[in-house]
Amino acid sequence: MRMDAIRTTEHQQLDRQALIQIYRDHSPGMYRYAYRMLGNQGLAEDCVSDTFTRYIGLLRQGRQLEGNLQAYLYRMVHNWVVDYYRKHTPTETLESDAHPAPDGNPEADVHERQETEALRTALARLPHEQRMVIELRYIEEWSHSKVAKILGKTVDATRALQYRALASLRQLLEEREEQYHG
Repeated sequence: MRMDAIRTTEHQQLDRQALIQIYRDHSPGMYRYAYRMLGNQGLAEDCVSDTFTRYIGLLRQGRQLEGNLQAYLYRMVHNWVVDYYRKHTPTETLESDAHPAPDGNPEADVHERQETEALRTALARLPHEQRMVIELRYIEEWSHSKVAKILGKTVDATRALQYRALASLRQLLEEREEQYHG
């Protein structure tokens, strides 16, 4: 066996191990992010799977990805969800594995699902960066500095983006409420 063949084999093994570690490090957060946007376990799993498949495809093409890997992967997840909603009209569905509590309040359960769906729909209508800042700050509970790093912005710019995102989200939810009750 030639020396360069050994290096190639070792390099491929290192790449494989690096990809496994990237998956282990990032897939749980990506799944949570996708699940919140989609509200469906199977779709969230498909999203994460397709995202990593596309990422590996880009690496195989020899594309050099610059910037923060985590931000890049989250952006890929977001784009997958946007594409999904462009192809499918979001509808409220009852998940087949959801079982109401025997002493629960069915009316309250339906109301909670409707509110969750309204929030999910409103978030989906926000511009990409506004949605990301809300998801990462409030749901993932990241610090302003970590979100700023992911978005490639200053902390002050991220705070301003968060303010605008919350104002936009509030406006979208108020519009929905007016349509629903008006």
